[in-house]
Amino acid sequence: MRLIESGHEVKLAVSEPLAEDTMAGLVPRTSDWRAELDWVREFGSNGVILFEAVGFGALQDQLRADGFNVIGGSAFGDRLENDRAYALNLLASQGLNCPASAEFSDAAAALANLADQPRRCVFKLCASAGETFVGNLDDGSDVAALLRVQPPEPGQTFILMDHVQGIETGVGAYFNGHRFVRPACVDWEHKRFFAGDMGELTGEMGTVATFTGVDRLFAATLEPLEPLLRDAGHVGWVNLNTIINEEGVWPLEFTCRFGYPGFAVLEPLQALDWAALLKLVLSPTSESFPAHPGFSVGVVLTTPPMPHSRKEIDTPVGLPVVLGKVERQHVHLGEVGEHNGALLTSGLYGWTAVITGTGATIEQARDAAYANAAEVSAPNLRYRLDIGEALIRSDFERLLRWGWLNSSPDVRTESQIVR
Repeated sequence: MRLIESGHEVKLAVSEPLAEDTMAGLVPRTSDWRAELDWVREFGSNGVILFEAVGFGALQDQLRADGFNVIGGSAFGDRLENDRAYALNLLASQGLNCPASAEFSDAAAALANLADQPRRCVFKLCASAGETFVGNLDDGSDVAALLRVQPPEPGQTFILMDHVQGIETGVGAYFNGHRFVRPACVDWEHKRFFAGDMGELTGEMGTVATFTGVDRLFAATLEPLEPLLRDAGHVGWVNLNTIINEEGVWPLEFTCRFGYPGFAVLEPLQALDWAALLKLVLSPTSESFPAHPGFSVGVVLTTPPMPHSRKEIDTPVGLPVVLGKVERQHVHLGEVGEHNGALLTSGLYGWTAVITGTGATIEQARDAAYANAAEVSAPNLRYRLDIGEALIRSDFERLLRWGWLNSSPDVRTESQIVR
């Protein structure tokens, strides 16, 4: 929608039937994106194909080999995201401290492992957005109970990863096929459905992000992977989720594609429009882009069936979404379409919109985001009201104290300014 607003031609292909109404009436459609390849070729270097999901990496590599500009991912990126054991072993070979993990394809073997080595651990299916269960008990008996009652499908690989206590922190950057385009960002996701980090793992309910102060963390995590991504011809976003504590950085998992709502949270901090930024990502000589200082806070506004999908729960869509007095740059529509001039909910999950706010401090950005969110109305709309609170209370200052964020005037909290 941003590209259309700035005068570019866009066609959208939707592969999921239950998502057919998403962006309907807002973005032109094509029922067969392959039939549009000649249309893309007509624009030469200004024609771009953008993939927004994991699992299409090999196809993207082939399209690049056929001469198309493609932004999204790669086969290597898919493997980093889906093959969790491979990704952790690769990071360990780069000198990073990785949580101990073991890969299994049989629940009985995993149960034997837990009986032999009782420990608090995390169960993760080896697939993007696959099931994850974070155990709370020191002997791992809660994970063992899950494996007994709901074992993975036969042959489905999964890992048991030792739990690491600390501050969950992501680091991400655009990769242009040759190098990372700076600056990198640092982000803090809030994945649980309810405030206080209770309830289902939704994928995302809100995020705090900044492009400022991330140099040391980027150098220790993503930067060493540059030669591997270059060899793979990866073009697009790369994010590594980690746990940080006094002992260092502990990598958890990759997202090697445009993450949602990550791209929306970053948009207000990017000093270029999407067309100019995508052109930089496609340029093998690009090295940097301008970004605004300070923070962006994104709040995910949801409607039922979130945190489930309509494949599991039959929930009506087509409910009205009304935008009040909120600046357009802070509204990032999700599963919404337009009919007779009205915005209506659509899609599978109830990811209705992401609303952002920016500021020099996390507090200012959070307050702006919630003021903007209050201007949006829809039946049964709900969202978390505690995005950023743990960072403001203690986590951000601990990261500064441990030296993983650059201490600069643009990386601070309200409490630091007051002191």
